[in-house]
Amino acid sequence: MECHYCKGKMVAGKTAYSVNRKGYHLVIDEVPAFVCTQCGEPYFEEKSIQLIQELISQVDERAEKIQAVGA
Repeated sequence: MECHYCKGKMVAGKTAYSVNRKGYHLVIDEVPAFVCTQCGEPYFEEKSIQLIQELISQVDERAEKIQAVGA
């Protein structure tokens, strides 16, 4: 597999995924991905992306509830 950015070699590994949204920061360590050996760009498989999106949706809901308590 070739990196879309730098054309480097992609290898199976793990990397962190982070997101900053709606007043919170979420970091998930050790997410399976293909990682470029040259530039470090990660590519996540569809199943991992789906699970991350589900988790973010759940955290969004909880964050809204927490923010509403303080309002």
